[in-house]
Amino acid sequence: MTSNIKKSDTELKNDVLAELEYEPDVKVTDIGVLVKDGAVTLNGYATSYGEKWDAVRAVKRVAGVNAIADDIEVKLATSLQRNDGDIAGAAARQIEWSTTIPAGTVRVTVREGWITLEGEVEWWYQKSSAEDAVRYLAGVKGVTNLVTIKPKVAAAGVETAITSAFERSALLDAKKIRVETSGNTVTLRGKVRNHAEREEAERAAWNAPGVYSVDNQLKVAWSWASAE
Repeated sequence: MTSNIKKSDTELKNDVLAELEYEPDVKVTDIGVLVKDGAVTLNGYATSYGEKWDAVRAVKRVAGVNAIADDIEVKLATSLQRNDGDIAGAAARQIEWSTTIPAGTVRVTVREGWITLEGEVEWWYQKSSAEDAVRYLAGVKGVTNLVTIKPKVAAAGVETAITSAFERSALLDAKKIRVETSGNTVTLRGKVRNHAEREEAERAAWNAPGVYSVDNQLKVAWSWASAE
C-alpha cells in the first residue's frame, strides 16, 4: 500500500530553517523564510553572493519544497567591496587557472558587481566550472552564465546513456523519469522528490556525449511511499 505524507507549511518552514542553520556558510539569523502551500520565499540579506547561493541550494535539499522564490539581497561588507575592474581581473584569472575550462572559451564582463559569463564550450561541466570558479570571489553580487554548449561529437545512443546514468545514481528514481531525445536535444519528464534531484537529473543528462540542450520539465512532487 502506498501512502503520502504532506508537510504543513509550519513543518516545512521549520525544516527549511534547520537546513539553513546546518549550512556552515549561511548566517540564518539574517535570512527570513516564508512558506505558503509548499512554496518557500527567502528574504533578508547575505554578505556575499556565495552565501546567497548556498542558502538557496540548502532549501533545494529540503523534502516538501515545491517552489522557491529568492528575494535575498546581497549586502557586501566594506572589506569585501571591490570595483568592477578588480572583480573582472580576478574572475578572468580564476577561469584561466581552471584545468577544466579550455583557454579562450569563456569571456567575463562585470557591471556593478554582477558577473556575466559568455562564450562557447563543448561540455556542460565546463560551463558549470566557469560559474563555480567565480561565484565566491570577493565583491561579487551575482553571476549570469550565458556560456553556450556546442558538442563536437555527434549524438548517438543519448537516451540509453542518460537512462543508464539515472539507474546508477543513488539520488534518482530512474523509473519516474522519462527521457526523450530529438537530435542533440534532450527533454526530461516525470516527477522527482525535491529540487536537488531535479538538478541532478539535468546534470546527468548534460553529461551525455553530443547533448546540445536539455529541456528539464521534471515536476517536484514530494511524497513518502511505503509498501506493506
